[in-house]
Amino acid sequence: MPNPVLIKTFVAEAAVTAYRIVKIGAADGQVLHAAANSEAMFAVADALGQATVNGRVECVLDGTADVEYGGTVARGDFLTADSTGRAIASAPGAGVNHRIIGIALVSGVVGDIGLVQIAPGRIQG
Repeated sequence: MPNPVLIKTFVAEAAVTAYRIVKIGAADGQVLHAAANSEAMFAVADALGQATVNGRVECVLDGTADVEYGGTVARGDFLTADSTGRAIASAPGAGVNHRIIGIALVSGVVGDIGLVQIAPGRIQG
């Protein structure tokens, strides 16, 4: 069960789907789906997060949040974003660093709504 501590409303730079990882947009106050493990992901769109271009989207910045998995995830995995903002396990190779949104609290597979402890950061292999 999610336990968001800080929720903030942003403007969707592009269409945003609920339970997807978001990154900072091109302008202040805008967000869009994170689409790679190198992007500045910082929040997860919540259940009210569905938004069209220039719509309002609520995002969880701190606490725990529901997130859609884009692959097989084990609880305890560091999570990053796939090409559509779904959470996938981060597995950097030697010398490669990945940005992460946080840590998986439950295991799941592609399409599942899992739970992430929001802890944006960077890990290095």
